[in-house]
Amino acid sequence: MKITNNLAGEVILTELGERFTQRRIEIHLTQAALAEKAGVSKRTVERVEAGLSAQMASVIRIFRVLNLLEGLDDLIPESGPTPMDMLKRQDKKRQRASTVSAGKNTQKPWTWGEDAHPR
Repeated sequence: MKITNNLAGEVILTELGERFTQRRIEIHLTQAALAEKAGVSKRTVERVEAGLSAQMASVIRIFRVLNLLEGLDDLIPESGPTPMDMLKRQDKKRQRASTVSAGKNTQKPWTWGEDAHPR
């Protein structure tokens, strides 16, 4: 079953519990063995697999044993920079001219009257 926003919370928990159960069976662990490796009670594993609530810390321990922890990165990815952060980081436009180093200026300096047009 695909998990979507339209599903009720209880339905999602039941689906997740079934997925936990299938993963546990795939890696050949009993509920007791999973509980021992995760450092939680067997009753906690039973509750998670039944789609009942459990403490987040316990669920993370179970994720780790079932090799599902890396999937949380895809589930809830890190936030990137906000558009405002990106605007603040952009290079600002130059507001001043830099001075010309000696030897680089090949034009003679401008003086008053040079731009007057002859008549």
